[in-house]
Amino acid sequence: MTVQTMCDHEQIYQTLAEEILRFDHKPGDLLSEHYLCERFSISRTPVRSVLQRLQENGLVQILPRKGSIVTRLNYDIINQLIYERVAVESMVLRDFILTCTPADAERVRFAFSQLKEVGSVYLTDPKHFPADVFLNIDLSMHEIWFRATNNLFLWERLSGPQSSYTRFCTLDIIEGSNVQDVLRDHEEMLRLIDERDVAGIEPLMRRHLYGGVRRMGALVFTKYAGYFEPAANEANV
Repeated sequence: MTVQTMCDHEQIYQTLAEEILRFDHKPGDLLSEHYLCERFSISRTPVRSVLQRLQENGLVQILPRKGSIVTRLNYDIINQLIYERVAVESMVLRDFILTCTPADAERVRFAFSQLKEVGSVYLTDPKHFPADVFLNIDLSMHEIWFRATNNLFLWERLSGPQSSYTRFCTLDIIEGSNVQDVLRDHEEMLRLIDERDVAGIEPLMRRHLYGGVRRMGALVFTKYAGYFEPAANEANV
């Protein structure tokens, strides 16, 4: 295999992964080998390699004699990942607040100003709201306290693409109801940092990180029921 071919395979994987994560390919959709071969002008062998990698990362399920299906979201896993992140990030933010320098605090402030700028687009022109940019800036703000406290490995583990959780966050943004909530929460994070208010950390992180669950509410079991594994609906019948 040539270096160029390896690069092409990586690009195809990244393209499909990004499309799945932003719901261009919806949970339950079929990704046929024939379609992918024609789209990317490659043979079935590299297509199968890409699909295998997507399956290893939880984005598709390869079913014999049926094809490759975009996986549905697992609501139980989403809740467990949020629980984990609340516990870990509350401790990391506490350490950051107790040790941060003025330069660290200014980095957080600058990230928040960028978040507000992008968030304002939703208020004025929601059709052109760059949801992916908003999410990336949100994540970059959180990354600051992990990096400053030398916990970057933990951040990469918590924020790396998760088949269910990453798409759930995107779905929350697509609905648009999270923009004002997210901005308010991040503004409160700035206050905690400025006032070194460690007592307010866990309640805020719990409210912020479980915000998607609260905002999506019944939509998980109605409008988007087909996006989730059946257990999410059965548990709430």
